[in-house]
Amino acid sequence: MDKLASCCLRHGALPSSHNYSKPYNAERPTSLPHRPRRRRSIIPVVRCILTNPNTAKGRHSTKPRHADEFSSGFDFEQYLTAHAKSVHEALDRALALPARLEHEPDHHWLIESMRYSVLSGGKRVRPVLAIAACEFVGGDAAAAAPVACAVEMVHAMSLVHDEMPCMDDDALRRGRPSCHAAFGEHAALLAGDALLALAFEHLALGYADAGIVVPAERALRSVAEIANAAGIGGVAAGQLADKACEGRGSRVGVVSLATLEHVHVHKTARLLEAAAVSGAIVGGGTGAEVERVRRYARRVGLLFQVVDDVLDVTRTSVELGKTAGKDLVADKSTYPKLLGGVDKARAYADELLAMAEAELEGVDARRAAPLRQLARFVAYRQN
Repeated sequence: MDKLASCCLRHGALPSSHNYSKPYNAERPTSLPHRPRRRRSIIPVVRCILTNPNTAKGRHSTKPRHADEFSSGFDFEQYLTAHAKSVHEALDRALALPARLEHEPDHHWLIESMRYSVLSGGKRVRPVLAIAACEFVGGDAAAAAPVACAVEMVHAMSLVHDEMPCMDDDALRRGRPSCHAAFGEHAALLAGDALLALAFEHLALGYADAGIVVPAERALRSVAEIANAAGIGGVAAGQLADKACEGRGSRVGVVSLATLEHVHVHKTARLLEAAAVSGAIVGGGTGAEVERVRRYARRVGLLFQVVDDVLDVTRTSVELGKTAGKDLVADKSTYPKLLGGVDKARAYADELLAMAEAELEGVDARRAAPLRQLARFVAYRQN
């Protein structure tokens, strides 16, 4: 069994100091140019592993849907903007300097570097995904608030560490200096560590602090899910595997498609998956509902990375708000490179989108609409 298959099986079914915030921009994504659909998957091995058995048997169509087909009665832009704003405000409160530490300059520096990294904008895809998944299983959005904040802190930690000189050495993030460029390497390293710790402190105390009633068993399951996604079952392992692939992208056949999928299932997809799964758990989802959400989110997570790889070679640094073309400079394998070009990578993105949408079929359209539109937002984003 290849590496990707064993990887997927291991994860189950697929397994107020200064405010650095800036207005959230939730422009409706621009559709990619129309491309004719291929009759057969361009990546048989990946399609085989990722496809739901029901889909494989033809019970669900994998034909992509047009965005306007599901837009009636649901304003996704408003939904995304409202939840992103509420999450941003909650993160601002969670990262406020405690009054008892106001006269401790070291604590000021640490808190400021953390706030700089978390409150700098961003799409807030992971926290909104957690909220949408919670609502998908019939839960109240408030139940997912601590999860939403926690996954965004973990995500910010991963970016802070990923950008450091010992990793990807990137001095630009969200259109301004990376944390280590603004505060120094030692502060960035510690800010990332502190954000990871704060994420779990917030998960443990956030419900009681906000007066939200969620059974302890659900909260503990969400802790375990996010912890696994941050560590050896996700981001940390994926980042190490990604570093191991550097300098090998130009040698044909050295890095296989299965290896590339292994890297990004861990480095990118796993945290998005954990966000959605944790939202479904605290929302009171059944075992079957949670696994449906897991399969959906795994595909959206890989979709996010495929689109990232395409944007890296088709957009400028100004457009992206981060350094464009850095994968080429680091000689990394990417989806456009391994699949034979940008058009084929986009075709694979279409397949992942269709498979994610297939997981939402048979569910009340109003409950599924946020997840469906969120997948399309990821697919057609321009930065």
